[in-house]
Amino acid sequence: MSIATIPASLPFLDHVALNWLERIGLQGEKDGTESGSVGTILVPGRRAARSLMEAFLRVLDGRAALLPSIVALGDVDGEALFSMRLEEGLAPAVEPTRRLAILAQLIVKAPLFHMGAGQEDGGTIERVWPLAQALAELMDEAERRGISLSETLPHAVVEDFADHWQKTLLFLQIVTDFWPQWLAEEGLSNLIARQVALLAAQAKAWQENPPQHPVWAVGFVDGSAGVATVLEAVAALPRGVVVLQGVDCALPENLWERLTETHPQALFREFLAHVGVRRAEIEQWGVPKRPGREALMRTVLLPEQGISRWGERTGEEDCAGLSLLTADDSQQEAQTIALILRDVASQPGKSAALVTPDRALAQRVRSELVRFGIHADDSAGEPLVRTPGAVFLRLIAACVSDELSPVALLSVLKHPLAALGMTPGQCRILARLLERAVLRGPAPAPGMAGLRAAVQHYGALQDKMSSEEDASPAVVLMAFLDRLESALTPLLSLNGKVAVPDLLEALITSAQTLASVEGEGSSEEADPPGVRLWQGDDGAMLSQHLVELLTYTKDLPSQPVRALEGFLTVSMAGKSLTGLRGHQGGVELAHPRISIYGVLEARLLAFDTVILGGLNETVWPPAPDSGPWMSRPMRQRVGLFSPERQIGASAHDFAMAALAADNVILSRSQRREGGPAVPARWLVRLLAFLAGRGDGSALPEHPALFWQEQLDQPAGDACPVSPPEPCPPLALRPRRLSITAIDTLKTDPYAIYARYVLRLKALSPLEEGVEHADYGMIVHSALERMFRRYPAAWPQKAAPILRSLCDDVLEEAAIRPALQAWWRPRLARIADWVAQQEEGRCQGEVSVTSHTEVTTQYRFPDLPGGAFTVAGRADRIDLEPGDEGEEMTARVYDYKTGSPPTGTDVVLGWASQMVLEAALLGRGAFESLPPAQVTQLLYWKLSGGATPGEVKEVPSSKSKVNLSELVEGALEQLRALLTDYDTPSRPYRSQPWAGHVPRYTDYAQLARVDEWRLSATEDDA
Repeated sequence: MSIATIPASLPFLDHVALNWLERIGLQGEKDGTESGSVGTILVPGRRAARSLMEAFLRVLDGRAALLPSIVALGDVDGEALFSMRLEEGLAPAVEPTRRLAILAQLIVKAPLFHMGAGQEDGGTIERVWPLAQALAELMDEAERRGISLSETLPHAVVEDFADHWQKTLLFLQIVTDFWPQWLAEEGLSNLIARQVALLAAQAKAWQENPPQHPVWAVGFVDGSAGVATVLEAVAALPRGVVVLQGVDCALPENLWERLTETHPQALFREFLAHVGVRRAEIEQWGVPKRPGREALMRTVLLPEQGISRWGERTGEEDCAGLSLLTADDSQQEAQTIALILRDVASQPGKSAALVTPDRALAQRVRSELVRFGIHADDSAGEPLVRTPGAVFLRLIAACVSDELSPVALLSVLKHPLAALGMTPGQCRILARLLERAVLRGPAPAPGMAGLRAAVQHYGALQDKMSSEEDASPAVVLMAFLDRLESALTPLLSLNGKVAVPDLLEALITSAQTLASVEGEGSSEEADPPGVRLWQGDDGAMLSQHLVELLTYTKDLPSQPVRALEGFLTVSMAGKSLTGLRGHQGGVELAHPRISIYGVLEARLLAFDTVILGGLNETVWPPAPDSGPWMSRPMRQRVGLFSPERQIGASAHDFAMAALAADNVILSRSQRREGGPAVPARWLVRLLAFLAGRGDGSALPEHPALFWQEQLDQPAGDACPVSPPEPCPPLALRPRRLSITAIDTLKTDPYAIYARYVLRLKALSPLEEGVEHADYGMIVHSALERMFRRYPAAWPQKAAPILRSLCDDVLEEAAIRPALQAWWRPRLARIADWVAQQEEGRCQGEVSVTSHTEVTTQYRFPDLPGGAFTVAGRADRIDLEPGDEGEEMTARVYDYKTGSPPTGTDVVLGWASQMVLEAALLGRGAFESLPPAQVTQLLYWKLSGGATPGEVKEVPSSKSKVNLSELVEGALEQLRALLTDYDTPSRPYRSQPWAGHVPRYTDYAQLARVDEWRLSATEDDA
């Protein structure tokens, strides 16, 4: 057996190339052949093969040579290593998508599958497909281990196991009985089973007829079935060598023999025991480049039995080149890592890589690097499900499932691929017009009919406001909806449950029509409609995936349209595009010296600087997981690897990466996904060991955290923002305000400036919910109808009539049934309370006449800026004739479904609406009403709760200020306020009175209230 190891602190692939050229080249000179012209090197995967070829180019440094054949063992079907003779008798592999489709059928037919699921959605495909993927992964894991589940799984559960494991075992008959039977009938095999069989056949062929040319296997860690067999065969060849990375030959033998599965050397010990080779027999190629760090890692990662050696002071351990990065959260960690990579990129010839299993961290770092103009090659690639074409298809499916709800519809229409036979820009313009016209505020009724009705209503309003003869926006929007309906008809016409291929075909047809641009399909030479969907690498992969689904899902149970979006998402799980490139055929150039790797992809590679990111428990290493199908004891009885073995593999990756670069940064965040994070066990060990040495040695904190803190700081001294104080010219200041806006002018003048000078109006939110304001409008409308119908005397049974009016208004509001059911009894209680308050009307004992929703308008003609008009509307005014020769008296009512203003606010003028209405009524300023002296200002608080209504009079009888005094000076105070704002130097300040902040405002963000209020608070402190 010929087995060698290269120290972990040496560039592994470079030394493999160097040794190949030295050893095979020398032999070639003796045999009269060209240097390096004959031979095969086996590597774990494609990335390692590509990196080894680059290593040969570096070592050759421009010299000419014929390179050996480099074969990626993980891609056996695509390599020339295996001859046709070896494949004879082996069944072809089943296509992955076909396997998942058949497994999904078997799951749906399994009786146990429906025991915990409702009859309606128990078999929806988006629920079944992940289960099929889990079963496929279980079979692959068993075949890599060389285990027959049909033989071992029936004995996995013993009597003392929980009953649910017995039921799970019955469900797993899918993989022990039904699936093997289907494979035999179709003459197929699982892909992993075929790969293992090919590897075993190749190993046997080499044993029977050893090749005379060199065969090396380099960089393998996995000891699974097939791979271990090939490595054993290579090691036994006359010119065969197995080259391992970083076998620790200095670890004491007694500890070597007692290694647990979680130790980084455990996989090597397992392989050497399998081939029957002792460590002393391994040939060592090269001298460690960083012996002190190798000694440090060896000591820190000692198995439990060797921890006592921490107290022995050997002096060999050295932490030079290691540094620590402890960020507050994942975002800070990503920004700091990006700054380190940027720093290395600025150093000519230096290379750096982030190595992490945390995909979220990798994506954050990649985004942060773009900020600096660096496009890093992420070895994990981009998930297919997140490519533009896949997102577009998922959005269309979700839109149809949601019955064209505003958010779902705009997500489709504003997608870059949407064009609807126009240019994408024209489509987006019309989508924005549709949004502003009918999609803001309460959502239209579901479906195309609801959209058309909303546009028609919008058109009717526009016709009232404009007399232009040009095409109205409503006409343009109707034409736009025609295009949209035509595109979505294949999906909208589907009813009930439909065959999965029919669902997919309808989706593809709709998507192509939505993505079609102007001119496509207009002639034989033109591109077919929607060709943009399938352009580029991502479009090609998406097209291939959909073709496979269309081909293999015809026998799946029929599905509703709502299952389509979820099915697309789960079916693309695990599929990704590698390499850095723009979408739709565009190309981005990756930085040649900056990379992002997963832990598997980083194996065997070396850089000047390596950042080990995400060093937290459950991330690196991952949490041990025995899988959804078997418990730990069951896995042991079946013969599968224990979950802890993955921790050992992660420990190996950590140790190799920490030794393979001059500068290594150990990075983690203290919080992850909103919760505290626990540092990785290896990092805890390292810090504990260094702290226990007692010589003050510790890992230095990397300065990048300071860089990150300074990144977004201003260049000079930071000055807190001041409250805005706009002083518009007098000609631009409003000359008309409503009575309610007068109170806003007092409490938040900036809101008046933004609304009437800047003319900014907040857009209603999409799919606006029915809020308390809508409840108030229903109450107001019902009372208005009642008092208009019966302005004076009421019938004896007034309460039922008012209840009926409340029901009518509630129905007209078109509120969802659940909310109607919640509001209806509250409205009924309000109706009963109002009838009780107006009992005198029913008895004919009241001689008042009620006027509701009465408008008023009052003009101040002689202000500095010119005439100013105040307008308003009173909820209700009750007029009562006075005695002969006396003025009429009145009571003014205001309905509040929320909390009414306090009496103090009314007296002090912060809530002046009712007082001003009383003053204007005394001047005869209300339309169709004579002047009257107001004797009472009454708030009706109408909540409809346990206390359905309350009457609140302002000012109260206990107030030191009487009503006549308030009313008498109200208009003069208003004149003084308006005169003040007719001064050109008078600014419109934002919320100038700390004790009187408006409850609701649309302009707080525009005024940056939170910023200047925070700085003011800090100054006060």
